[in-house]
Amino acid sequence: MRVLVVEDDDDLRYAVAAVLRGAGFAVDEAADVPAADEALFVTTYDCVVFDRMLPSGDAADYVHGLRRAGRTVPVMFLSARDTVADRVAGFAGGGDDYLVKPFAVPELIARVRSLCRRAGVVRPPVYRCSGLEIDTAQRQVRRNGVLLLLTNKEFALLEVLTVRENQAVPRAELIERCWDEMAEPNSNVVEVLISQLRRKLGDPPLIRTVRGVGYQLTTTETGL
Repeated sequence: MRVLVVEDDDDLRYAVAAVLRGAGFAVDEAADVPAADEALFVTTYDCVVFDRMLPSGDAADYVHGLRRAGRTVPVMFLSARDTVADRVAGFAGGGDDYLVKPFAVPELIARVRSLCRRAGVVRPPVYRCSGLEIDTAQRQVRRNGVLLLLTNKEFALLEVLTVRENQAVPRAELIERCWDEMAEPNSNVVEVLISQLRRKLGDPPLIRTVRGVGYQLTTTETGL
């Protein structure tokens, strides 16, 4: 899942981004509305975390404009403005969630994860196919009842493939959904992670290589 963090305080932006990356999200950063607008133009995000007060003004005004333009990306406002009126204004401006600073890190992660599940296609809390069970709320994966220990990045990649079950997912899309803008698209990060996933998922294999396209999670259990 890919998240954009928009915060003009460099230290706080770095800290929030680091926390979310540590929880398995791909995170891009922007320090103001123009940078956020450019990022949203070129990249599809599962969630955007906005500081309310930015150098260019109240981010709620910008989000209101996004909503008027039909943009539905889930938005969380992260702000020191903590009155009821402030929170109401944030929701009225198009925010989906509002977290007051200072905040608890586990709550931030849980709320961002919840918002990400709202983006795009509807994600059920538990996926099941071919003996594979993926619990997105508990972040647990089982194969034939056996708990598998996956890294955050492995889980993210598997979740994307599962949402698109029996469809070929292009390598470029996997990079966009699971890595941030710092990833090197010509590196072999996807291939390495796919190899690790195949080993952990065991036999019969579920992830098939679609040559010239990308990878596919298949219920036919004929992955290569």
